[in-house]
Amino acid sequence: MTNDSALDPAAFHIYDTTLRDGAQQEGLNLSVLDKLNIAKHLDALGVGFIEGGWPGANPKDTEFFAKALTDLNLKNATLAAFGSTRRPGVKPQDDPMVRALVDSKAKVVTLVAKSFDRHVELALKTTLAENIAMIKDTVEYLISQGQRVFLDAEHFFDGYLSNRDYALEVVKTANEAGAEVVALCDTNGGMLPNQLGDVVNDVLSVSKARLGIHCHDDTNCAVANTLSAVDAGVTHVQGTANGYGERSGNANLFSVVANLQLKKGKIVVPSESIKEMTRISHAVSEITNISPNQHQPYVGFSAFAHKAGLHASAVKIDPMLYQHIDPALVGNDMRTLVSDMAGRASIELKGREMGYDLTGNKEILTKVIEKVKEMESRGFTFEAADASFELLLRNQLGKEDPKFFTVKSWKATVEQSAAGTVSTEATVIVDAAGQELTETAKGNGPVNALDNALRRSLEKIYPELAKLSLIDYKVRILEGVKGTGAITRVLIETTDGETHWDTLGVHENVIAASWNAISDAVTYGLLKANVK
Repeated sequence: MTNDSALDPAAFHIYDTTLRDGAQQEGLNLSVLDKLNIAKHLDALGVGFIEGGWPGANPKDTEFFAKALTDLNLKNATLAAFGSTRRPGVKPQDDPMVRALVDSKAKVVTLVAKSFDRHVELALKTTLAENIAMIKDTVEYLISQGQRVFLDAEHFFDGYLSNRDYALEVVKTANEAGAEVVALCDTNGGMLPNQLGDVVNDVLSVSKARLGIHCHDDTNCAVANTLSAVDAGVTHVQGTANGYGERSGNANLFSVVANLQLKKGKIVVPSESIKEMTRISHAVSEITNISPNQHQPYVGFSAFAHKAGLHASAVKIDPMLYQHIDPALVGNDMRTLVSDMAGRASIELKGREMGYDLTGNKEILTKVIEKVKEMESRGFTFEAADASFELLLRNQLGKEDPKFFTVKSWKATVEQSAAGTVSTEATVIVDAAGQELTETAKGNGPVNALDNALRRSLEKIYPELAKLSLIDYKVRILEGVKGTGAITRVLIETTDGETHWDTLGVHENVIAASWNAISDAVTYGLLKANVK
């Protein structure tokens, strides 16, 4: 379950709280299995500590720590249990919430304690002196039980601005009681980097405690605030995968780690592990069922995507002219987007990505640019449809047109019975390999029915199509593209079980637009399978 090397007190701490603080994000609901799987990914990144949850306060978290004893074999990280100090007027050993922390068998316990005087009096409904005693007693008791203790000084910065002496007393008390780290928490997320750095400097000047930092992102400064705290001298940073968390989220641990390691030269995770960061970010997104932020720094799908012709022209000469790092350092890739903003350099780079050498071929590059711009004026967009663009590019290059089939007709019907049952059926007639093929198929909608009918008819000639499946379908209505009319753009994602590709269709009729995207998807799938 644990790796004792992660408990080296001299090491810089990377402390992940995705499974506890990150899980408080609206719409995020993790099962015990989800938490175990995310912990494995975080361990692969090389974080030093993973906060597993609050045993005793949440049955799911209690179960997580029990299962972690047998189901988690962490190589880099150590699990930490989160909990609160004893209640007012109760001894630690008599407080069931404190006992649950001991029973979790976590080697590290992170206690949350009030450091804002108004919170002590209004939320805890106790005295300032009793709150100090609660901190001291709980830290000392957990240490006596063989556990190491970190302390989260909740609302520290607001408390510091309200009553500096009391906030500092909380830090001093925790340190003298034996807490190895006191993490200063910007719980409301309202601090700015220079202000936060000044406070950390002051605390370090009057305290011997080892300090950490825990920032929320309500001013969109959580990562900057964390880095400011490190510059000021903290040696323990907390954050969450993809910045998950309540309200606006927490400091994005991936950005924090990448900035510390790649910008400041501070080795905080194994050098090989950071190359897995993009994969891990997307894997966590899959488990949480939250769509990845494609514009997320470092790990987003678009983090190193170049669209403007001016950018692409420069990147063609030297990628670092418009990139702050080599994307491979974090396991990401540079991409060139094709759009009506594209110049010859954009098309040349995109062609190179796809295996087509267009160097110096100005005639073809110009033809492709003109075709792209003309089609985008009609509602097409190739930024997210590489497969459709490659088919267009092959056509402009005069490559043998992959006419694996010719469509003679298609139709789709949707019928509702008197009982209210809705059924959908589609019929497709195509010519392939000198044969006329007719197939009728049902589906859970006209698009699904058409997809089923087309692939079933063609599977008789091309068995490779049995591996294909449609995995995503998006529709956008484009108003004003043709005067006061509207047209529909459909984007389809298809997979063969190993890779996936995107195709698009545009038409005034949504079913016709969908059919065009499906046809391209099947054509590209056959092309990819090297069907002759």
